[in-house]
Amino acid sequence: MGKKYREITPELKDFIEQQKIFFVATATATSRINISPKGLDTLRILGPQRLIWLNLTGSGNETAAHLKVDGRITLMFCSFEGDPLILRLYGKGTTIHPWEKKWEELIKLFPSLPGSRQLIEMIVDLVSTSCGFGVPLFQFKADREHLIRWANKKGEKGIQQYWQQKNAVSIDGISTEFSIPKDPHIPLPQP
Repeated sequence: MGKKYREITPELKDFIEQQKIFFVATATATSRINISPKGLDTLRILGPQRLIWLNLTGSGNETAAHLKVDGRITLMFCSFEGDPLILRLYGKGTTIHPWEKKWEELIKLFPSLPGSRQLIEMIVDLVSTSCGFGVPLFQFKADREHLIRWANKKGEKGIQQYWQQKNAVSIDGISTEFSIPKDPHIPLPQP
């Protein structure tokens, strides 16, 4: 049934890249546990123990807050089509903001998406699989366009205001250190 690995094997990499959705879980020692579904073309595996995903603007910013305090992160992938499998990646994550130098290097790996807020880099220290026999079968129809339309409608300034109003602290009051830099020469993500 379940197996443990030190890294993402080529077979597991193929499985991950076929999935249309993944789930991210983070928490601090005293915060609520946050679990978020992620979709669109936002995940890249950079090596057997390293991956990044493009974190788009959302109603909260729990992942960034939790990573700043604790760093622990788990990603889960489920097979909703084909052979059953659940895959979990455990490790440490860091947040990369648009005004950081590392952003320039890594953002090129993704399509241009409005509302691009952060990159989350994860160093994997454990990979585990389980059967997934109880996961129902679903058929993928399409990606939803709602988030893209919402971000385009807000525009760059509207997104930046939203970050300040809704993404600066977690639901538990933990700062995400997500404030817009005052230096006009620092590039911000473009829609």
